[in-house]
Amino acid sequence: MENKNILITGGAGFIGSNMVEKLIDSNNITVIDNLNNHVGDRFIKKFYNNKNFNFINSDLLSYDFNKLNDVDIIIHFSANSDVRYGSGDPEKDFKNNVMVTQDILEYMRKKDIKEILFASSSTVYGEAGIMPTPEDYGPYMPISSYGASKMANEGFITAYSHYYGIKGSIFRFANIVGKNSTHGVIYDFINKLMKNSEELEILGDGTQEKSYMHVSDCVNSMIFIHEKFKKTDIINLGNDNTTSVRKIADYVVKGMNLKDIKYNFTGGIDGRGWKGDVKKTYLAINKLKKLGWKSKYTSDQSVEVAVKETIEQLKN
Repeated sequence: MENKNILITGGAGFIGSNMVEKLIDSNNITVIDNLNNHVGDRFIKKFYNNKNFNFINSDLLSYDFNKLNDVDIIIHFSANSDVRYGSGDPEKDFKNNVMVTQDILEYMRKKDIKEILFASSSTVYGEAGIMPTPEDYGPYMPISSYGASKMANEGFITAYSHYYGIKGSIFRFANIVGKNSTHGVIYDFINKLMKNSEELEILGDGTQEKSYMHVSDCVNSMIFIHEKFKKTDIINLGNDNTTSVRKIADYVVKGMNLKDIKYNFTGGIDGRGWKGDVKKTYLAINKLKKLGWKSKYTSDQSVEVAVKETIEQLKN
């Protein structure tokens, strides 16, 4: 992926800003973001003077994509990404996730843009009956509006691929962690302990168990796999192992050099952190490995590195 004109939606946020950093030296990058990510343009302002970088501050729901010219590839991260709050306002997931993606696909159709990399999610599987969960598991029964919106987007991408010859690389993420994170369990735990260094509230019962992938492995694998794919395809991005929420709490406490922290578990519904929380997610990554990808970090290592990075960023 070199010498391309690349549009990155949500490029000022967590994974998007890491992707910008990865690609900017060899490509012309345009980012569209409304900066509704708690940190504004903190992660991208260092690129403002780079001749390869163009930033558009806009809400994608109202943006006129026809203003853009000469786009070769779209990397679509933009979404209402906090799964936890979907039960309170599911329409927000529909508008910000499904409607925006539909607008992007229509823009691609009209401008004859042939490649999109899409950030989907393990939440499309819902509470899968098979662990590790392969890409061909079904039927998909997501338990959150976020998961439902990602499932809908996958369907529209594959339909547009069939209709108009678009190549869609669809990536079902495990839990991505690391530099520039703006939400999630690690971010929340560190913030809570900065406010109260004696006890930690843990949503659910702490046994929630998921596969974690470091953001550097995530963006590198997306580019690697996209270049391997010859046509539209779907792939799980994750690790061969999982990490529990309680273990993450231990990593955070250790990383902050704290001791004797009292853990207060909220219990939740069946030990979940919130409505729509999938208690265990473990993706099969056989397809990823067969294509030749090997992550730098395991799930535990991803968490440990992310704790250090997040602590450092929140201090500054």
